[in-house]
Amino acid sequence: MKTKKELSSPQIDDLLGILKSRFEANMHRHKNMEWSKVQSKLEANPEKLWSLYQMESTGGEPDVMGIDNKTGEYIFYDCVSESPNGRRSLCYDREALESRKAHKPKNSAMDMATAMGVEILTEEQYRALQQFGNFDTKTSSWLKTPTNIRKLGGAIFGDFRFDTIFIYHNGAESYYAARGFRGMLKV
Repeated sequence: MKTKKELSSPQIDDLLGILKSRFEANMHRHKNMEWSKVQSKLEANPEKLWSLYQMESTGGEPDVMGIDNKTGEYIFYDCVSESPNGRRSLCYDREALESRKAHKPKNSAMDMATAMGVEILTEEQYRALQQFGNFDTKTSSWLKTPTNIRKLGGAIFGDFRFDTIFIYHNGAESYYAARGFRGMLKV
């Protein structure tokens, strides 16, 4: 019996085809890397493939953005131009979701990321992503919030406006139709 976090053979084939095409079309994101090595790592890690499938199916368009020199893992980020459509209208975390008295969103960004098996981008990762294009020119993305800010009820998010990366703050319980989150996965 298949576990919940397994893909069927056709799903794996489809996903690998999509990822390979995206990889080859965006070599500027991962210079000097070979798809065959990435694919071997992916095939050896079915749970990570499942997480990439979640990123893809919610509109994230994941792609290889680098390699962790310490672990040798490939690093995937959501590279869709605007915050993934299937991950918007979320407050920041479970605590924020539970604190809302009325008009609660369907989920929180942190809970959804955990369920998908990914991490939310940090401010540093978000700034690195922006070096490869203009992301979130009409939307915004929750970012992993420093503990001291979160303890005070806040959370941070980023967007790209006026040719500039902006990092802002909001109450963690807030949610907007144009705010989602971008995921990161190491394989």
